[in-house]
Amino acid sequence: MSHDPRATWALEREIVLCRVIAAPRARVFQAFSDPSQITRWFGPEGFKTETLEIDIREGGRWRFIYTGPDGTRWENRMVFLRIDPPRLLEVEHGSDVDDDPGRFHTTITFDEQGDGKCVLTMRQLHPTKEQRDAGIGFGAVELGYQTLDKLARHLGVG
Repeated sequence: MSHDPRATWALEREIVLCRVIAAPRARVFQAFSDPSQITRWFGPEGFKTETLEIDIREGGRWRFIYTGPDGTRWENRMVFLRIDPPRLLEVEHGSDVDDDPGRFHTTITFDEQGDGKCVLTMRQLHPTKEQRDAGIGFGAVELGYQTLDKLARHLGVG
């Protein structure tokens, strides 16, 4: 019996980003789930995001191309697995090919603090420790925080 490693959590395969954003949880969630908003801020500093297709609903997908500052292009696909407003998004993210073996599972939670700010936590679960390590080596943590900085600026709070 084969076991899909994406079905379990393992610290050695996980990247976690967390940020407090000075905006209400529902507003932060909407910035992630509204196609007219996410396409304006998503991605690291200096990267251009070109949307090919976007359908943010359970079972829907977002196909886009990242173009880095040096002109390198990466074709991406996110498939939306679960959407529970305003607290949770679950997606699979990989390259824009069917059954990409390198795709990873991302769970994004939106929690509200007592002061009305949102605690956003992104948990990426990669299929292998090697892929996670390669992502960290590439700068996934820094680039992820740049993306969250852009989200805060988009919301007018960063």
